[in-house]
Amino acid sequence: MFSKGDEVSALDEDVNGVVLSTKDDEVTVETSDGFVMTFNVKELIKVNNSNNLMDSIKRINRDEIEKEKETPKPRSFVKERKDKREIPAPEFDLHIEKLVKNKQGMSNYDILTIQSETAKRHIEFAIKNRIPKIVFIHGVGEGVLKAELDFLLGRYDNIVFQEANYQKYGQGATEVYIKQNAK
Repeated sequence: MFSKGDEVSALDEDVNGVVLSTKDDEVTVETSDGFVMTFNVKELIKVNNSNNLMDSIKRINRDEIEKEKETPKPRSFVKERKDKREIPAPEFDLHIEKLVKNKQGMSNYDILTIQSETAKRHIEFAIKNRIPKIVFIHGVGEGVLKAELDFLLGRYDNIVFQEANYQKYGQGATEVYIKQNAK
């Protein structure tokens, strides 16, 4: 593309000069200030002293310019594919406001007891009715309810649990999978 003696200009710098040599993608240039510098082929443009507009237009690589101008495609979010017959997992909110009408006068111990008993009741119901998955919404807070829930769930042999889908619930939920015994 460049040959010895061509006048060139750097694209990203205010440097003009004459090509001394080329090797692969590297071009050695003597600048107009007398310095010898090495550039990548893509960093230089040939300075054409002729005023012939058609010569300049022929040198333009239209495909490269179109690629640069292309706007990136908008990011697509993959939606979870759900089977039409699939029944969504029951969700149980263990926030005390959802469990009792008035929490006035209740101690933290009373609140935690009601929440853990409610969770235990839902687990027993799911096991009895062969529900394969349930979700407990416990919130983030200080982690006391989550720790209590983890302890409760750890006492069952046929249960596996993990944090629920972050996109749907954030950090404040636990998914419970109940392994069904083949009888």
